[in-house]
Amino acid sequence: MKIGLITDSVSHLPFTEVLDLAQRLGLSSVEVATGNWSTAPHADLAALVRSSAAREEFLGQIAARDVTLSALNANGNQLHPVTGPEHDRVVRDTIRAAAAMDVPTVVLMSGLPGGGPDDRTSNWITTAWPPENITALTYQWEQVALPYWTELAAFARDHGVRLAVEACGSQLVHTVSSLQRLIDHAGSDVVGANLDPSHLMWMGADIPSVIRALGPSIFHVHAKDVRINPWAAATDGLLDTVPITTPHRRAWNYVTLGLGHADGSSFWADFVYQLRAVGYEGTLNIEHEDALVSAAEGVTRAATLLKDVLLVDAPDWTPAAI
Repeated sequence: MKIGLITDSVSHLPFTEVLDLAQRLGLSSVEVATGNWSTAPHADLAALVRSSAAREEFLGQIAARDVTLSALNANGNQLHPVTGPEHDRVVRDTIRAAAAMDVPTVVLMSGLPGGGPDDRTSNWITTAWPPENITALTYQWEQVALPYWTELAAFARDHGVRLAVEACGSQLVHTVSSLQRLIDHAGSDVVGANLDPSHLMWMGADIPSVIRALGPSIFHVHAKDVRINPWAAATDGLLDTVPITTPHRRAWNYVTLGLGHADGSSFWADFVYQLRAVGYEGTLNIEHEDALVSAAEGVTRAATLLKDVLLVDAPDWTPAAI
């Protein structure tokens, strides 16, 4: 396995300084956002699509630091009833750019439609009652998401690019079972998981169980932690609409690796071991979204922790022949 960095984690830095930081920390790869929910501070998507010179310069800056480009990230809501078409354009241009640069993976979310054909906003349904929720879910899956993803998977397949879908709250795909439904429908050869454990942590999932359930469907991994704040969670539960910029009032927060669990690095050592057990040997890309820790410090601490627990060499032990 290798350690990488989502460059938006230090979005305030110029791209060259981000790459210098990755090199200084001994990281192996970067993942660069191209638009939608990112301002794309480190990539000009239009230029990467149309200009071989722009692609050569972009990749040259990365290679000059002995780093690779593990993925492009197009997270957004391409199923939104109003803004979805613009987000879809970014997704498809990102796939085109990835293909042109031999980048194997595009990270994205499933998207979230409205609850019916006349809706103007997305509708995240989290319970089976009242009965109209099931009607809305049926519409979202059968009328919007599955037809869209069938066509998008074919588009990605034609370009030789894999789609790593990140299960996340406020998305149609936010659990292992909903992700598996999408994979089964769109094709496991091209659609798989971007495992960001933090989203599933705050929804109460057991991450080792998640890893075992997804197995070879894990195409890509983000390294991000969550801290549950018991004084808030004990009274209001974990569905939290308190702004993330006020972490002291929330039931949970995204935090720097190692600060989310009482056992510290032990969780991440087990995380790495469970990934190896299901055959994952790719990159763990650090994502910093901790409102109480500076970006550079958080990335540095995460890199230090992962270096201590990472399994690098291929296993080679076998029982003696006796």
